[in-house]
Amino acid sequence: MIRSTGKRIELLRIIAHPVRMRILYELMRGPQCVTDLVDFLEVNQSNVSQHLALLRQSGAVECRTDGRTKWYYVLDPIIPDIVAVLKRDYAEDFPPPTIPVRKMLHQVPREQPE
Repeated sequence: MIRSTGKRIELLRIIAHPVRMRILYELMRGPQCVTDLVDFLEVNQSNVSQHLALLRQSGAVECRTDGRTKWYYVLDPIIPDIVAVLKRDYAEDFPPPTIPVRKMLHQVPREQPE
């Protein structure tokens, strides 16, 4: 995924928010639905949805609909590297996951958009 410098800076600005960083950290474990993220983050549903919308607009995450449930997953391949660096330096900001990962019925696409 090729990005201009401005888009890279914007991505860093978007993921720098503590709630969005925790969302990305949790999504790195596997696809999650909004309800799972609300339980994990202890933040209200509308707030989580707003953060996910920003992450989707930036291209960091995407979602797949399975029935009435939307499963969110990390899309941008640079995200795990960024989160790993931040986790290494700020481990206390990344509490261990407390919710089980729900299994999807279908494989999440891993192709990169052109």
